[in-house]
This record gives sequence, structure tokens and C-alpha cells, in this order.
Amino acid sequence: MSSVASADTGRAIAEWDDGDRQLHLTNGRLSYIVRVLENGMLGQVHAGGALATGRSYRHVVPRPFDGFDNRVGESIALEVPTPGSGDFRVPGLVVEQADGSTVIDLRYRAHRIVPGKPAPVAEPGLVPLPATYVEDEGEATTVEIDLVDEHSGVEVTSSYTVFRDVDAVARRLRIRNGGAAPVRLTTAMSASLDLPDAEWSFIHLHGAWGRERHVVSTPLRTGRHAVSSARGSGGHQDNPFVALVGPATTEEAGEAYGFSLVYSGNFLAEVEVDAHDTTRVRLGIAPETFAWTLEPGAAFDTPEAIIAWSGSGLGALSDTYHRLYRERLARGRWRDRPRPVLINNWEGTYFDFDEERILAIASVARDVGVELFVLDDGWFGQRDTDTSSLGDWFVDLRKLPNGVDGLARKVEALGLRFGLWIEPEMISERSRLYDEHPDWAIGVPGRHRTQSRTQLVLDLSRPEIVDHLFSVLSDVLRDAPISYIKWDYNRFITEPFSLALPAARQGEFFHRYTLGLYDLYSRLTGAFPDILFESCASGGGRFDPGLLAFAPQAWTSDDTDAVERLRIQWGTSLAYPISSIAAHVSAVPNHQVGRVTSLATRAAVAFFGVFGYELDATSLSAADRAEVAAQIAFYVDHRDVLQYGRFVRLRSPFEGDGNETAWMSVGPDARRAVVGYYQVLARPVQGPERLRLRGLDPAARYRVSAWPTVDDRITNANLGVRGGDELMTVGLLFDHDRDETPGRGDFWARLFILEAE
Repeated sequence: MSSVASADTGRAIAEWDDGDRQLHLTNGRLSYIVRVLENGMLGQVHAGGALATGRSYRHVVPRPFDGFDNRVGESIALEVPTPGSGDFRVPGLVVEQADGSTVIDLRYRAHRIVPGKPAPVAEPGLVPLPATYVEDEGEATTVEIDLVDEHSGVEVTSSYTVFRDVDAVARRLRIRNGGAAPVRLTTAMSASLDLPDAEWSFIHLHGAWGRERHVVSTPLRTGRHAVSSARGSGGHQDNPFVALVGPATTEEAGEAYGFSLVYSGNFLAEVEVDAHDTTRVRLGIAPETFAWTLEPGAAFDTPEAIIAWSGSGLGALSDTYHRLYRERLARGRWRDRPRPVLINNWEGTYFDFDEERILAIASVARDVGVELFVLDDGWFGQRDTDTSSLGDWFVDLRKLPNGVDGLARKVEALGLRFGLWIEPEMISERSRLYDEHPDWAIGVPGRHRTQSRTQLVLDLSRPEIVDHLFSVLSDVLRDAPISYIKWDYNRFITEPFSLALPAARQGEFFHRYTLGLYDLYSRLTGAFPDILFESCASGGGRFDPGLLAFAPQAWTSDDTDAVERLRIQWGTSLAYPISSIAAHVSAVPNHQVGRVTSLATRAAVAFFGVFGYELDATSLSAADRAEVAAQIAFYVDHRDVLQYGRFVRLRSPFEGDGNETAWMSVGPDARRAVVGYYQVLARPVQGPERLRLRGLDPAARYRVSAWPTVDDRITNANLGVRGGDELMTVGLLFDHDRDETPGRGDFWARLFILEAE
């Protein structure tokens, strides 16, 4: 190769070959290679396992497709595919020009190799989008490639960051109007990636309220496969994460690609297989609800897409997202700190409480070891039901005569921290705020406004509304010793329209709303850096990477049933770290499904997350209080491993009949681990089986203990000292005694604790 220039920051390398006009990003484990084609377009060469640097890969191109056979050297795989020039598959960028055409030819102009990862810079009047970051330039290398369509003046900067320590590439586009006339973006994907075959299964996280992020895997077939949202957020139904896995890929072996969007608004993740069995993946803002006018000189930034690759199975792919999102997307003082064990009064009291009842719950919670009390909905305005008062962020003195600050100080005097629920994006028609500003609620003038949960949504695309919310919420947070905020969002957007936007720019509404949300989050977290923020959207309706940049944990689902949570937490773990997964023990019969499970089983599931309780502590019996105290003591002893250890999925609730689930968390030095095993229904005359573990030190000797402490055959068969090699090769031993099975019954769980000697 000739005239090779590169920036080498440790093992995050960007190598540019001037002669071949090839860019090779690699960290020694993965490679992402593009090159400037003979006609000046930017083509994809390779994304996946690491290839050697210092070599030309111009011969590694997929075969041409119909319409390009008259263009010598053209590749079907373009970094920024556009419509109208022979590529008839889904485009990554569509720009409507003044003459109505959408044809643009983006040609290479220049590139820059930058150590580290520059922070996003917003256009005037907008706010920066959340993104991953580095704390030292040596952690990553970024390349910015400028493309231009000479006819229209449209300029596109395609940015790539390769990370030293995780096997992922961050991608985003900046589209600038360098011409003399306005243009209109109708599609602006954050990333498009072409793969030369279609031997993949498409994995996405699907569900509904109460059963979020269930794993769905479908073999690719010719045509389009997509998940998306037009609700104003990701929603309970689909998540802005998808994966492609090979036919032989398992948790611990085989090839897998992940595609995750750092965004909290409407999204599209789509895979298209063409007639030649090539696969195109595109990820970004949903085009169906998006249009953006760019005046001359103006620019638009897409959200960041994180493309991860693994050659060692789906588990290693999750490891990449867990580490990146836990350490270089989440921010602030709570990023690395142990999260407190909390109790939330919602399912214990709903709206029926006063100061005396809250203090009674807090007092019992303190006695059993709870560290944080959270006051949920009903503390403001005249909020006795969900029919009023959203937007009125002043205390209801009927319930709390000493105010939120007075209650918070009494809770703190008990030895607990104090947290508070808010739903700032919403407004009730029965509220002072609506009386004063009915025009602040989203809706189309002259048309009926759909209500959900008897509430409307405030138009956060308008800066004056964001300013108001920041002011009134700051007053609440400033006046009381508040350590935690649960930020809820209990309905989606209907009748999308903003009075602040002209008719021709209503297509900008959803994205501007999301930017307003980020602005409010950024200002509040910046003004109150000591507060731990937890995001929530009627449970898990907005569990996405964009909010992790502000709130390092999220309420995973309103469904707190231990059996249902096995699937919910398993699916969530495909892309999200355990430190982000809030998991609570609630009362039985469960409020969502009516199931009765033991207190031990409920805790054994919830331990693998940010742990807490969702009940009235005063209703617990003396025996239950003692058991809860023991649960909290156990969790606190193992909190560092459970919250920040490597999460390893062992036995899936989505495979077979789903009757068994197993997973484990392993400390960073593999000296400690906690294994969870769960059986939904008791089965008669079960034969012996083994649970092989992963992620341990094969040379270490581990002392194995069990929780809860039970004198039975399964527990006794595994107690004592066992080698790491044995635990991974032979496994834990499950010799089911038919005489003991009736005593365990349904919904049974057991934890095993491993400590290296």
C-alpha cells in the first residue's frame, strides 16, 4: 500500500490509504472498512471480524446489482445509500430538493482522523443529542468523512468511532445544506450496513405493557423485516435494538451483529433481503413521522447508532453493550456508585395515603434495612385519582400538611433517603396549568384530543414549556432533601401537532419533542447532580439508550410478578446493563397477574437488577419482615457483583417449554459470582441434570454456598469447594428428589454463591 496515514490510539486504529482511498478502523478484534470508489462514492468493504492492517481490500466487494452494470467498479454497498440512481432497496438518506427530485450523488470530498470521540455539537436553537463518550483520547479514534452532491450543494459528514475496549462502532450523520435553496429531509438514517448474505436470524425485543422486551427470533426471508414506533417514544411494543445472528450462533459461540439507536423518539430498525440474498440493515429516526426542512447553511444531526459485532456468540455481543452503556453512556455521580435498596409506596397505597401512613411505612422499611423511601403518585395538586392535577407541581397540603420538604426531613431523620415521583411531560384538563395554558397541550386546533389515562401531553417542542417545567420542578427539588426522582411517562402522543411550527414544518414535531425532553433532562440533572434519576414510561415503555445518558436506571416493567419478570429481564439484558434494570419485590397476589409466589422467589429474581420493594411494609408479618431483612442484607453483601458484574445468560425462558431459566453475575476479577436458577412449574419424577456455568476462572477453587439456606438434595449436592473448570465443564448438579418436589412446589428458585479461595 502507498502513502498510508493512521491515527493509532492504543488499539483503536484508523488507517487511511491515500493510494487506494481505503479507510480501515480496527481495535484488533473487529474491523470496519470503507473505500472511495472509482466514481467518488463511499462504499462499504467489510464490517465484522478483525482483518490485518496495511493491506488493500478493494477486491472484497459484493457482486453488482441490476442498474449498476454500466458503472465500472461500483459497489452495491454504499455507506449512505440514496434513491433514484439504480439502488432500489431501502435508502439511508432521502433529500427532497426545490425541483421536487430526490436524486443526489454523494461524492467524497475530504476526511479527518481525530483521536478520541468529539462530543456532539448542536445547531443554534437546538440541544445536543445524547451519545457515548470517552474519558481519555486513547479510548477511541473517530473518523469524519465529508461527502457532497455538487448539484444541490447537500453535504453529508459520516462519522465513525471505533472503541479500544469494546467491539463496537458508533455511527451518525450530519447533513448540511450547502446550496442556495431550502431542501427537505424525509429519511435520515443514522446507519446503513450491507452484508453479503442472508443466512441470519432477525432478533428483536417485542411486547406490550406488562410483558416488555420478549425475545423474538425470525429467520430472514426475501423482503423487508422491520420494527418501529410512531408513538413519540419507543413504546412497550418494540425497542430500538435488533440483532442478526448466524444459524449456529448460541450464547457462547457464533457470529452476531447488534444495532442499537441512542434515541428516545420514533425509530425504525429495518432489514431488507434482496433478490441476490444480500442483506441491508438501516437504523434511525422513523421516516413515516419525520420531515425536516434545511434552510441554506443549516444542518441536521442524526442520533447515534451503535453497531456491535461478536464472533463469540450473543453473550459477548451483550457484554459489549453492557460495558459501553454502563461506563460510557451513563453519566454523573451515580454511574459507578452502588444503587440504594428502595421501597416505593405505589402498589402499597396507590393514591390513599397521608403523612402518618407514609412515615409508618418508612419506619418499618428502615427497620428491615431499606435505604431509600420513594413517594409515588398523588402528592401534588388535588390528585386523589388519575383524573386530575398533572402539571400542578405543588404539594397537596391535605395529605402532607408539612409539605414535601417536611415529610422528606422526617424520612431522613429515620435514617432513610427520600425520593419522589414526577410525570412532568403530562397535563390534566382538571388542573390549574390547563386553565392557564390550554394551548400547551398537544393537539390539532379544532379537532378532538384523545385522552389516555385521562391526561394529555405537554408540547415539549416549545422552549417556553420546557423553561416552565424546569422552573417549577427546580423549586420542588431545591426546597426538599430529595435524593432520587422517578420520572414517569404514562401515555403516548396522539394528534401530533405543535402550535409553534408552521404547516410546512409539522414533520419536525416528534424530533423537536424529543430534543425538548433531552433539554429538560439535561438541565435538571445538571442543576441537581446528586439526585439519582430513574426513567419510567408506564413501566418499560421508554427503556432506551437515549435516556440512559441522563437516568442510569429505568423502571423495567409495571409487571412485578417474578415469573413474568424472568422473560422481561432476560430480554432486556440483550442490550442493557443490569445496573439499568430496576427490579422490585411486590406483594402477592401479584397486582398484574394475580399469581402467588414465595417471598424468596420474588427476591431471587429481583436481585439481578437494581433491587427494591413495591408494597406496604406495615402489612408484612413478623416472619416476612425478618425474611425481608435477610434479603436486603444478602443483596447489600453482593450488590457490587449483582449490579456491576458481568451478566451471563445460561438457560433461556424463550427456549423449549420455558419452564427453566438460569443466569449468573460474575465479578470483574472472576473471584465471586452469584448464580440464579428458576423453575416455573414442578414436574413429577424429574431426572438429574447439570447447569454448566460460564465466565469463571478455570484455575480457581470456589467455595459454593446456597441462598436461601435449605437442607435438601440439590443444595447439599453443590455445597463445598469445587474447581472453576469443573463448574464450567460439569456444572452445578440438580438431582431432583421426587419426595422433595412437592415441598418446593411451583415457582421455585435457588441462588448459588461462588467465592474463590
